[in-house]
Amino acid sequence: MTVIDLDARFMQPPEPMERTVEALDRLAPGDELRLLIHREPHPLYRMLEQSGYRYRVTPCEDGGFTIHITLA
Repeated sequence: MTVIDLDARFMQPPEPMERTVEALDRLAPGDELRLLIHREPHPLYRMLEQSGYRYRVTPCEDGGFTIHITLA
């Protein structure tokens, strides 16, 4: 299993979404994308659901979120 870490906390839109989509293209079955972001990306959630990805969200102590994304 490979874990791809993407820290998008200080990126300006649309870079977080663009970088996330690029990282998703590299995911293989069993891999995980771990996205760190400063707010919940609701448009990303819809895209993940429509594209067959699973995700879970973990709040961070700094007020941001870690989103764990895998292939469904």
